[in-house]
Amino acid sequence: MLIIEVTNSRDLVRQRIGRLGERLIGRVVDAEAQVEKALIQELETAFKEFGIEARIVSVQGPQLVGREHLELPIQVREELDVRLSEP
Repeated sequence: MLIIEVTNSRDLVRQRIGRLGERLIGRVVDAEAQVEKALIQELETAFKEFGIEARIVSVQGPQLVGREHLELPIQVREELDVRLSEP
């Protein structure tokens, strides 16, 4: 299992929407959710190219605590099953 924590979501969204939109980050725009949604789309494409079937889940809540602990109060934001062929 892989866990990927994007640590610069706010910066990425800020680059996309500019200074005016910067005030909306955290109020209207969920920077983490937007970046995770884009990553899920890219991962789906890459996984299919490599023949990988996977379940990708975007969740809100987990926090990395140092290098040895992960706190897990989660809320699923988005989920996608990547399949090589449609049933």
